[in-house]
Amino acid sequence: MGVVVRNLQKVVPLRRARLRKDVDTLRHILGIQKFDVGIICVDNKRIQQINNIYRKKNVPTDVLSFPFYEDLRPGKMPCPLHRDELNLGDIFLGVEFVMKQCKEESIELHGALTIVAAHGICHLLGYRHETEDEWTEMSQRENYILSEYNRLTGRHLEPLMKRCGRDR
Repeated sequence: MGVVVRNLQKVVPLRRARLRKDVDTLRHILGIQKFDVGIICVDNKRIQQINNIYRKKNVPTDVLSFPFYEDLRPGKMPCPLHRDELNLGDIFLGVEFVMKQCKEESIELHGALTIVAAHGICHLLGYRHETEDEWTEMSQRENYILSEYNRLTGRHLEPLMKRCGRDR
């Protein structure tokens, strides 16, 4: 299956093939090509509902991750026992929220979605940012992923965590 991208919003025009290719590149960098990843693009209303249900935060956000392996430690690879366990989980991208950020910061949308997807993949791989140490570890991992992505693609993406703070 690989990367499945579903676009459930109609607010922001989106190129799913490009996003799928970018996420596939991120999977390659991390050595997780054999694992499936779901990317679900939603509007502010939907991401706010999900954020409220699962995090008790009644506000829209840029990304929410739902890992298949909930107890995975950062830096460790999942050990699936069966083919149907070759799944990392799902990432909900708040495309409308990200688009607003892009307009405010003069950032290109698809680059920002790739950055946010990298952040979401880090969460699927067990990274968190609830403490200063966790934030540092996750930030270092995102920096590595994006530097490799830039090297492979010739792009110049930077983590949004620097700009947005740690409450993602």
